[in-house]
Amino acid sequence: HMRAQYERRRNLVLARFHDMGLPCFEPRGAFYAFPDIRGTGLSSREFAMRLLEEERVAVVPGPAFGPSGEGHVRCSYATGLAPLETALDRIAAFVQRVRPAA
Repeated sequence: HMRAQYERRRNLVLARFHDMGLPCFEPRGAFYAFPDIRGTGLSSREFAMRLLEEERVAVVPGPAFGPSGEGHVRCSYATGLAPLETALDRIAAFVQRVRPAA
């Protein structure tokens, strides 16, 4: 039952990041996603700080997990579905706002 719940959250997170244009490897076994945020033009740290300040959503800058993490952020989906959907809506609004015009 819990496994199905986490699979549902993982699939939601992957689909939403895909819709936002943030490539994301499928997490295996962990309750974290590691989307590629380079398309926003922001560093991992700037993305995380501004997302927290502007949308009240906390993510961890990728370089906290090693130098190759730059250009990514870590997002936990070990939470309820409703708060997760709210956070994803806020991340989507933020990405839409900061992404450079094509």
